[in-house]
Amino acid sequence: MQIVVGVRFKRAGKIYYFDPNDIDLKPGDHVIVETARGIEYGEIVVPPKQVPDEDIVPPLKKVIRKATEEDEQKVKENREKESRAFDICLKEIAKHNLPMKLVGVEYTFDNNKLIFYFTAEGRVDFRELVRDLAAIFKTRIELRQIGVRDEAKMIGGLGPCGRNICCCTFLGDFQPVSIRMAKEQKLSLNPAKISGVCGRLMCCLKFEQDFYENVLKRMPKVNKEVLTPDGKGIVVDVNVLSEKVRVKLIQEDGTVEVREYSPDEVELLNKDQSDEDREEIGEMQEDLSMDEEMRSLLDE
Repeated sequence: MQIVVGVRFKRAGKIYYFDPNDIDLKPGDHVIVETARGIEYGEIVVPPKQVPDEDIVPPLKKVIRKATEEDEQKVKENREKESRAFDICLKEIAKHNLPMKLVGVEYTFDNNKLIFYFTAEGRVDFRELVRDLAAIFKTRIELRQIGVRDEAKMIGGLGPCGRNICCCTFLGDFQPVSIRMAKEQKLSLNPAKISGVCGRLMCCLKFEQDFYENVLKRMPKVNKEVLTPDGKGIVVDVNVLSEKVRVKLIQEDGTVEVREYSPDEVELLNKDQSDEDREEIGEMQEDLSMDEEMRSLLDE
């Protein structure tokens, strides 16, 4: 076990562990640390705690010091220089007529590197651009191509819920999201309704998926024959949120009635494992085809 603190360098960015170096640190403190990119400025988001050795990526670097007023001023100056560098890079991109969209600029704390983030449809030959930028800024230049989800995370925006998008407020990592999640949650499969500002499936589809999966395991599937307290019937619908099963019952006089039951009140009849397996395979194939169709729609 080792004592570590969690440091974050960007808003809603990943959390990295550092040795507190016997410095009294608490969440909200700004610190100067050494990283693979050089000396960096970050914020303490996880107070000192013990973690297993296997949770640490060696070597565990130490916190150099708490940020001073001079460090804070340097960060402010870097932000101003980043704004100017952004405008200069835009002009250079136009000058070289490159098919790329500049998204953001970042100076490392010690100014040893200047990173430009961009998006593009494919690979871009930016060697001439790098040489020109290096001649202008007199420092190491890195051009990093990012995806549309990373672009949304950097720029931010409002989601359909009216709140700031999750990726730029609290999501440190992107979670895998699939069309099957939207299907199981009975959402519209219209790409415009389940896509975020990035044009990809909304990250929030993942938030409730565990609940849906756990409830659906206890529920019979639609069109299955079940035994209820009122006799045999056919499942016509399942409501995950209310955890109710709607069953069609045929009365003795031939009339049809639909009643609701809890999952514990119904029992699946004539369960044939081979049929279940075939049905599961069919659903997986359907999901794969839907994923391919959705990707094609989102790419248009």
